[in-house]
Amino acid sequence: MVKFDASHLSEGGSPELTLDGAVATITLSRPAHRNRLHNDDLRTLIAHFDRINAATEIRAVVLTSQAHGPKPVFCAGYHIGQHGDEHPDARFEQVADALEQLRPVTICALNGSVYGGATDLVLACDFAIGVEGIEMRMPAAALGMHYYPGGMARYVSRLGISNAKRAFLSAEAFGASELLRMGYVQELVPAEHLQAAMKRRLDQILPLAPLALESLKRSINELGRGDYEPTRLRQRQQESQTSHDFAEGCLAFAERRAPRFERH
Repeated sequence: MVKFDASHLSEGGSPELTLDGAVATITLSRPAHRNRLHNDDLRTLIAHFDRINAATEIRAVVLTSQAHGPKPVFCAGYHIGQHGDEHPDARFEQVADALEQLRPVTICALNGSVYGGATDLVLACDFAIGVEGIEMRMPAAALGMHYYPGGMARYVSRLGISNAKRAFLSAEAFGASELLRMGYVQELVPAEHLQAAMKRRLDQILPLAPLALESLKRSINELGRGDYEPTRLRQRQQESQTSHDFAEGCLAFAERRAPRFERH
């Protein structure tokens, strides 16, 4: 496994990027501060996203954290002491939007509770697998803050308007079973089974056609936001049907073998 050196981008505690074949893992690395995100961390995350998008061999991304202790925290959100510095909300929204728009499929390994802006990072991922005993809370109203538009759109499109209202207008904490029920996480496992659950999900994703995955992900996200154009979706459908991926998939089906997809 090769670790990308981000020391020139920010101080210690910055999110780490590791590459292992077709899988990139981003790890939030401030456990002493409940993995809160500083301005430098946001810049580092954008740099990691740029590197991932440029590396076409990367097919999946895992977002996780160094969460320790009896009540582990995946991320406590943005460092509130840095609010007001160079429009930090705009930068945080940029990070969440860029995470949603990453080319590969993204999976959040939610190994602890999640609060504030970090709740949107989970929603920006394509999948989320949580550990038993976690909670999620959106305290915007308790802080007197109107949340940024992109995050609110993700709450409504992912969780539905009723659950979004519960999160924003009551600032209540949602327990693990409720997070599973509302679809915030798609799977809930004991902490010791998280890695196995992640491997199962990756084993489902990695054999699939890369170009089809990327275009389907874009289209689904556009449909969720309500900003889709039928002609654009139709164009992606037509492009997929003339692709090497589709030809190989049909041939493999006819020959009763696993397809061997290659990015072209």
